[in-house]
Amino acid sequence: MPSIKAAILGFGTVGEGVYRILQEKREEIKKSTGFTVEVVSILVKDKTKKRMSIQDVQITDDFRDILNNPEIDVVFEAIVGDEPAYTYLSEAIEKSCHIITANKKMFAKHGPALMKHAEFRSVQVGFEATTAGGVPIIRTVTNLLAGDRVKRIQGILNGTSNFILTKMREEGSSFSQALADAQQKGFAEADPSDDVTGMDAFRKLMILSSLAFGQQPDWEGVPVVGIDHLQTIDLIDASKENLRYRHVADIWLDERGKLQGTVGPVLIGENHPLFSIDGVDNAIIVDTEYLGSLTLVGPGAGMYPTGSAMIADLMHIIRRHEAVLIPN
Repeated sequence: MPSIKAAILGFGTVGEGVYRILQEKREEIKKSTGFTVEVVSILVKDKTKKRMSIQDVQITDDFRDILNNPEIDVVFEAIVGDEPAYTYLSEAIEKSCHIITANKKMFAKHGPALMKHAEFRSVQVGFEATTAGGVPIIRTVTNLLAGDRVKRIQGILNGTSNFILTKMREEGSSFSQALADAQQKGFAEADPSDDVTGMDAFRKLMILSSLAFGQQPDWEGVPVVGIDHLQTIDLIDASKENLRYRHVADIWLDERGKLQGTVGPVLIGENHPLFSIDGVDNAIIVDTEYLGSLTLVGPGAGMYPTGSAMIADLMHIIRRHEAVLIPN
């Protein structure tokens, strides 16, 4: 049976999730696609760090070990930050590897360049996992664009912030208590600043903007407000009026055809589609010219939602490119 060789860059929460799903779903992937997927190399920062038991896989701290392996067909990238992720993926594309990334910070900034480079090299870029975790928003918008026009996208794009707001409203937790709980459950990083200041949601919004509108607004012109200034009493008082705070990212074309965007807490009523979205769930509303309004809901934080989105990208690449994935 033909085999696809894969490398994983980064082995934190997301990278480990990708590896676990590939092992657990090995037979299902084989039956569905006719290919076996074998992880042959994993890039880590520290080779001496204790981690889950991994058999028959090269563990390396040198990206050249991966780049110089001619067998590798697909590179999963789960590194934090712009660099070296952008450089690594650019070099992987140059070697004609398909790439799949969960790095929203890098992709918001460098996504258009990577897509252009990949098109030139006739390889695919999977980036479903950069936005809204397990919600298939990237593929949904891509499919919509084939016969429709997107007018507006708004939604809850950060599961960590939504979890914190839910805890504060339902249990009366302070912001710091809710944040600590999110960290303990693995929904928030040790440094949660990108989540709670709104920057994570902003970057995801810019990725959606590039996809839906073919451009991004001037970053400096988009107001970004986080949830770190909200007090528990604010959420409780809103609930008494049957209102809820949601951290909403919003992008739309105004009457002049100019892109406008905002990111920040919004008070919404019970008739709003985002009113009932609690915990780590994300929800995205896509307004289109012909279909109307479409809402997608799903988990937005954690190992498996993000890892699952990356595996879905892999399945899509396999089905589109069986002819160019050379059997080993």
